[in-house]
Amino acid sequence: MEHRFYIKTKKEQFLTQIWIAFSAIVVILSFFLISWYTEIYLIGIFFFSLVLSIIAPFFDVPSLKKSGKLTYHSLLFLSEKPKNGVIKIHGGTLFDYVFVIDKKMNGKQRTSFIIQQYLQGLLNLIEENENNKADNLVVRGTSYIINDRTAQRIGFKVVKTDYIQKLILTYNYFNILFTYSIAKGKLSFPKLNDTKTFETKLSDLVKRKEYIRNLNEKFKSTLANI
Repeated sequence: MEHRFYIKTKKEQFLTQIWIAFSAIVVILSFFLISWYTEIYLIGIFFFSLVLSIIAPFFDVPSLKKSGKLTYHSLLFLSEKPKNGVIKIHGGTLFDYVFVIDKKMNGKQRTSFIIQQYLQGLLNLIEENENNKADNLVVRGTSYIINDRTAQRIGFKVVKTDYIQKLILTYNYFNILFTYSIAKGKLSFPKLNDTKTFETKLSDLVKRKEYIRNLNEKFKSTLANI
């Protein structure tokens, strides 16, 4: 499976983003007109913020990837540049889910595929950094898909999600709603209270590398037999 955005030519990528931007402007202007006619100006403000939060990753992620600030380790697993001894990891964004998830997959298949891509990305991250004498690097991520048990099995521990992260998640609720619904294959409402921040040291992940590799292969086999 490939990332359908990045296999496009530069011109096709640009035209895709232009189409997304144009569609967003049409939607925003429509709600501004409704806001003006009804004199309920909060409608325009609300939908302006909503649309921006939804389309943002379609522009931010390719730009950050191009600048080297974001790195793909698998189709649905990214990391930021290490900063202050911390590597922040991210599951795929709405942008990635739109261009990666096969629409023919059912909800169970999608969940298995997403977890497999997380494991593949984590494995690649370990292998890319284990020989860099960076054992003390902290790897930290926030997820509403990976549960406590799975996280602990691959070497992570649950830590408190900071208030800024919670604020960002709240602002991006509708973005997460669309992403979560794509993951489940139907309209599904994520519970932000289930979102957790996981953390570990790179050295601990290196120790769990073979386990992660075996678990990844298990998910690959499951997907191949579906």
